[in-house]
Amino acid sequence: MRLNDIKDNPGSRKTRIRIGRGIGSGIGKTGGRGGKGQTARSGVAIGGFEGGQMPLHRRLPKRGFRSRSRDEFNEVSLGNLQGAVDTGRLDAGKPVDIAALKAAGLVRRELSGVRVLGGGELKAALKLTVNHATASARAAIEKAGGQITLIERKVLEADEAKRAKTAAKKAKSGGKKKSSDDE
Repeated sequence: MRLNDIKDNPGSRKTRIRIGRGIGSGIGKTGGRGGKGQTARSGVAIGGFEGGQMPLHRRLPKRGFRSRSRDEFNEVSLGNLQGAVDTGRLDAGKPVDIAALKAAGLVRRELSGVRVLGGGELKAALKLTVNHATASARAAIEKAGGQITLIERKVLEADEAKRAKTAAKKAKSGGKKKSSDDE
C-alpha cells in the first residue's frame, strides 16, 4: 500500500452544495431563500412570529410549575445494580455510594443525589448509601441481605420554622381554605 492509494470509504465525504450557481443547479437565483422581503435578508430572527396571528405558544394554556431550585436525582434500578455486580463493575463486598456508581458507569454525573428504584431483581447483598429509595427497592435490598442507608437532607432552621408556622395555621383553620361558597 502506498500513500497515494489511501482514500475514504465511498459516500463518507460529501461535496458541499454550492448555492446561487445558475438556474440549472436547482438552487440558483434566490439561493434557497424564497422570494423577497424580510426573510430574504440576513439577520432575521422571527422566532414564534406567525404574521400577526396569535402564536401557538400563546394560544396554548399554561400548565404546572417547575421550580428552578428543584432537586434532580440520578435514578438507578435494582436490575442495573445487579447487572453491574454480574459484570464485575461493582464489588458487592464494598459499600456502594455515588462515587462507586459513577465509577461503574451507572451514573453519568452527580446531580442532587441518587434514587434507587425497584425495577428488576437483586441477588447480591449490597451496602448502599443513597438519598432516596422506593419501598419496593428497600424491601428487595433487605431481602437480598443488604442494607440501605439514606443520606439525611440538611434542613435550615428558617425553613423548619416556616413549616411549623404553616402547620399551626392549617391546624387552627381546620386545614381548609375559605372559598366564596363558604360565605
